[in-house]
Amino acid sequence: MSSSVGNEAAPAPVRTRNIPAEIARSWLLVPATRPEIFDESANSRADAVVLDIEDAVDPKLKDGARNDVVNWLRNGGRAWVRINDVHSKFWADDVAGLRNVPGLLGVMLAKTEHAEQVKETYHRLDGKTRVLALVESALGIEEANNIARAEGAFRLAFGSGDFRRDTGMAADREAMAYPRAKLVVASRVGNLPGPIDGPTVGTSHPILREQSAITVSMGMTGKLCLAIDQTTIINEVISPTPTDVAWATDFMNDFEARGGVIRDGSDLPRLGRAEKIMKLAIAYGVQPAV
Repeated sequence: MSSSVGNEAAPAPVRTRNIPAEIARSWLLVPATRPEIFDESANSRADAVVLDIEDAVDPKLKDGARNDVVNWLRNGGRAWVRINDVHSKFWADDVAGLRNVPGLLGVMLAKTEHAEQVKETYHRLDGKTRVLALVESALGIEEANNIARAEGAFRLAFGSGDFRRDTGMAADREAMAYPRAKLVVASRVGNLPGPIDGPTVGTSHPILREQSAITVSMGMTGKLCLAIDQTTIINEVISPTPTDVAWATDFMNDFEARGGVIRDGSDLPRLGRAEKIMKLAIAYGVQPAV
């Protein structure tokens, strides 16, 4: 939303179906061993679909799963792909197999711990494909600033389950506050979009809603998910509320009606917040509360 002087009212948000990956909220992980659900997942309400050839695939099935993913992408599919970590024996085959494949939106690099891993993956692919760094260990969290500034780094994501296994930390809000905050700060340092939180395991929608609210409170702007029915809740919670959009619309209308004049020190931060809310509301199709 422009802050230029004018008398026109702020436009009402209009839904856009294709959500840019920079602001994608729900990142749906889909096992690459289930090609029969690739189409259903791609047509779901997930902002981004990630075909998983890492944790979701037994080592003996990696080659077949990778081939199924490549074939689907070559036949009109569009998705991200979670590839194996740089130290695994599958990484080189993953990047070679996905190089220049049409329909590949980017890769999620598992177990990222160093900036060089992002850079090498980026160049091995083609020097253009986006690399989403999945940080899953204590070392990765401590290297997050450097990872965020790596060549090819597009966005950071939190592999919360593996991180807890690596550190022995609990899953509660207090224990996970530090790694989440670290990824948020690192993303800002690297001038990246907000990071993506780890998934909520289980089928309880109230728990998912509660944990998605924690995601927002920590400054994260996306969340991994494990099932299609989680996407709607994640999208709703991470989006601006209709009340937020109503406030932003009223503020922008008032601001433009008075010629875009800054009255005091509180106007600039409020203007920034209103512009951000309006931008997201338009992208997500959130209408202001009446």
